[in-house]
Amino acid sequence: MTVKQISVFLENKPGRLSELTEVLSENGIDMLALSLAEASDFGIVRVIVDDVYKASTVLKDADYIISITKVLAVEIADEPGALAKVIGVLGESEINVEYMYAFTARKKDCACMIIRVEDNGKAVEALRANGMRPICLDELLAM
Repeated sequence: MTVKQISVFLENKPGRLSELTEVLSENGIDMLALSLAEASDFGIVRVIVDDVYKASTVLKDADYIISITKVLAVEIADEPGALAKVIGVLGESEINVEYMYAFTARKKDCACMIIRVEDNGKAVEALRANGMRPICLDELLAM
């Protein structure tokens, strides 16, 4: 149970992020979540979109360098301690979190964590065994 994330490599200059979001907007692609990490010369934009195939095609056609990675989307309660429980389960299962980011959902009292781990299958198994809910893109779109 994973979601495909698009990572886009951007030159770290004013206007580059704006150009990227315009390309997606002009093509009717809805961004569900976005994370930006920067270094001195470049940035990495990680984005979850409603149509990965269309977005990746549009971005490649616009000469962006992209990669697609399977990540976990985990529905959590929008309350104190919910993230600690998820991270605790992963840690106890000896699953290292490489990076993560969050967003709140349209669904009341619900949030979603996007989590990158080395072994998605092992992480899904550990989370489900502890009553936590990894979700797919369709469920993410319905939140």
